[in-house]
Amino acid sequence: MHQFVLWIVFCAMAVMNGWAVADLETCSGIVPITYRYDKISITDFGGVGDGKTLNTKAFRAAIRKIEQLKGRNGTLLFIPPGVYLTESFNLTSHMTLYLSRDAVIKATQDTSNWPLVDPLPSYGRGREHIGGRYISFILGDGVQDVVITGENGTIDGQGGIWWNLWRQRSLQYTRPHLIEFMNSNHIIISNVTFKNSPFWNIHPVYCSNVVIRHVTILAPRDSPNTDGIDPDSSTNVCIEDSYISTGDDLVATKSGWDEYGIAYGRPSSEITIRRVTGSSPFAGIVIGSETSGGIENVFAEHITLFDMGVGIHLKTDAGRGGFIRNITVSNVYVENARDGIKIVGDVGDHPDNNFNPNAIPRVDGVTIKNVLGVKVRQPGLIKGIKNAPFTGICLSNIDLYGSAGLKTTPWECSDVKGSALEVSPWPCSELIDNHNTSSCSCCS
Repeated sequence: MHQFVLWIVFCAMAVMNGWAVADLETCSGIVPITYRYDKISITDFGGVGDGKTLNTKAFRAAIRKIEQLKGRNGTLLFIPPGVYLTESFNLTSHMTLYLSRDAVIKATQDTSNWPLVDPLPSYGRGREHIGGRYISFILGDGVQDVVITGENGTIDGQGGIWWNLWRQRSLQYTRPHLIEFMNSNHIIISNVTFKNSPFWNIHPVYCSNVVIRHVTILAPRDSPNTDGIDPDSSTNVCIEDSYISTGDDLVATKSGWDEYGIAYGRPSSEITIRRVTGSSPFAGIVIGSETSGGIENVFAEHITLFDMGVGIHLKTDAGRGGFIRNITVSNVYVENARDGIKIVGDVGDHPDNNFNPNAIPRVDGVTIKNVLGVKVRQPGLIKGIKNAPFTGICLSNIDLYGSAGLKTTPWECSDVKGSALEVSPWPCSELIDNHNTSSCSCCS
């Protein structure tokens, strides 16, 4: 149902903005789809979909069988209708996890025995706590040619118990992601609903050639840190045609945290995000704040956002190092938001006191164009780093306004260089009116 609503919303926006719906660009071809000749069912291994039976042994046995089969083009693991309660489990290469309609894979709420794993090397510690982190509910580490798909079945993290433990400050380690791929390539995630993740929902890290499309991601607005999709130190990632409504950022591109990310040195690049609709008290399209390995060549278009904290948000800080460059965000509709556009270099939040405050991130070449905002309380805030201004900030064809009776505040800018064309309300004196200069190629 969410996919149908998403498509109706997108088509309506397309008509309003003159987008060509008939000739949509897609992720097709980035990762070839493999037909699996061999098929097995979770029920072949004792799986019971009654919502009560613990199916961990069944899932792990089925995946061991896939490893042993080594058949033509891999094996499909079929999940029939039912609710399959399980602890965390790992995927293997050359497999498809296929959820039929009305199939639910549900995480157990027993957190006491949840396994721990090492922190990511580009973070140096867990994102929330020093030390390790809880393993993701479904993990693919060092795998290739893996598909998670189906008939819009559901993967349910039952995150409520984790959120409450976080609010009570009783957790000693960082909460688990719902889905994580590490050091992996040729991954497809499509036609599945993800809900109630304990922490970030879908996290491809140190990956290449990843396609995420036609997914629905759901979590309550007050659920802490339930980011939708976070490409992290990954290359050639395409995210499209999806609906995300969570308690944190919808799509956030990352690349490591302070001195650990600088040392690991793996950027995120060639990230495409298109036709995403969503809602969140935080931000829609995000770069950062973990940017230490560098982020470049990110292209986001045809984004529809409702009831947002921030529409478009780029965030970093002194101590991050790395770079943000060649970022383009276009054709965005934002309705009811605190901030339309926010680009800042003072986000704070360091892993420890060992970061180098002189590791200054370079921000250059950010193009934001064709943005319409309604009921936006502050159109924009651009705040660079003192003595290291953000450069090449190019704004064009942007209209961000409030409504009758809505108190609004003007743009705020500092330590920024760039230009603007046809921006309403007019941003700030730091951005040159591009009617009189060609300094910003996006606006000329």
